[in-house]
Amino acid sequence: MPALARQLAGLGGCAHSVRLDGHRTEYAVNHTTGEIGTVLHRLNSVTLPAGHLLVRCNNRRATRCAACAEVYRRDTYHLITAGLRGGKGTSEHVASHPRVFATFTAPGFGPVHNRRTDGRACRCGTHHDQGDDALGAPLDPDTYDYEAAVLWNAHAGALWRRFSIYLRREVAKRAGLPQRRLRDHARVSFAKVAEYQKRGAVHFHAVIRLDGPTGGDTPPPPWATAKLLTDAIDAAASKVRVDGPALDGRAHTFTFGRQLDVRPIRSADFDGGQELTERAVAAYIAKYATKGAETATGALDRPLKFAAELAQLDISEHARRLIRTAWTLGARKDLEHLRLRAWAHMLGFRGHFSTKSRRYSTTLGALRNARADWRQAQAAASQPEREPETTHVLAHWVFAGTGLSAAETWLAASLEPAPGTEGEPTRA
Repeated sequence: MPALARQLAGLGGCAHSVRLDGHRTEYAVNHTTGEIGTVLHRLNSVTLPAGHLLVRCNNRRATRCAACAEVYRRDTYHLITAGLRGGKGTSEHVASHPRVFATFTAPGFGPVHNRRTDGRACRCGTHHDQGDDALGAPLDPDTYDYEAAVLWNAHAGALWRRFSIYLRREVAKRAGLPQRRLRDHARVSFAKVAEYQKRGAVHFHAVIRLDGPTGGDTPPPPWATAKLLTDAIDAAASKVRVDGPALDGRAHTFTFGRQLDVRPIRSADFDGGQELTERAVAAYIAKYATKGAETATGALDRPLKFAAELAQLDISEHARRLIRTAWTLGARKDLEHLRLRAWAHMLGFRGHFSTKSRRYSTTLGALRNARADWRQAQAAASQPEREPETTHVLAHWVFAGTGLSAAETWLAASLEPAPGTEGEPTRA
């Protein structure tokens, strides 16, 4: 039992760990000849307490694995923060660069139940509570444009890519520069995350920043201001469009919705009214990096295997119709490139939930590697007689399943630390 507890404790609370069969052997290497010598350490999965090597699932979805999603959330927080304050390989000068927080919405596909900000009732005559399941559902499902809603989600990533091109054009236009010369003077950097609205349409939250010609390590030119950046975003968002497929004589063209919110980001020590601070923006984006369609619309957090599953699933009728529409459209040969059946559980959206431009800040991979290096250094410090640089490792692992047994689940739950306080992640 103590050995099993130690093995489970290494998962950090992951409840859907991956089970591996195999072995790992470390050999000493002769400094002079390079010949492999004695065995320093041997690990075989059959000798482990759980009978397998257990590794974290690293799922970003909070509904699938809260522990791994929390690690992803914290990494995203630090990635966003590094692009606002500097650190982790990003210059601290980015804190003085023009930057805004922008929210891009989807267009309407039909009237839905909502909570009005002016205190008036919904069009159905009801004042909905915040947690009302009816929010986001169509007032008339039979006239709601489910086809356009699914196809908009499927093209949302392409729409964002086109917007990023238009944005650079608009920045160059306001600076009085040809677009091809913009990189000689300034760069546009961004980090964004996708969030599902109650109605099942994706919208984007983005931090957008103006840098100097080589990125965050160089100051932007004098003409680069938050006002210029805001105007360029407004213009680019209103002009961008992506041509979609023509289905049964109906041509689809996709644009952003009319609701666009762009606000400047203030420094962390600014405490004035409703202004957005670096900390608030980073925490907000990181929160949505671990959520999907299942959180907002009550849809699925896993791919659908068969259409017959839909009738048995405990999901909202609105989500069911969106998934069914994606599944039906996915059978069309002219839409097979959208892979709508594979992404039906995502209501057609097939892009990455969090993306960034190359020069915005560090990467999630770099953060994971830094964490792995730190753990390796801690292990080496506890065994000073070991010489990692003079070892040769042979390993072979094969997939053996996922999840924990009932007894392992109970024991893992008893090992979880007491819940911490909500708020900004620690800088561990």
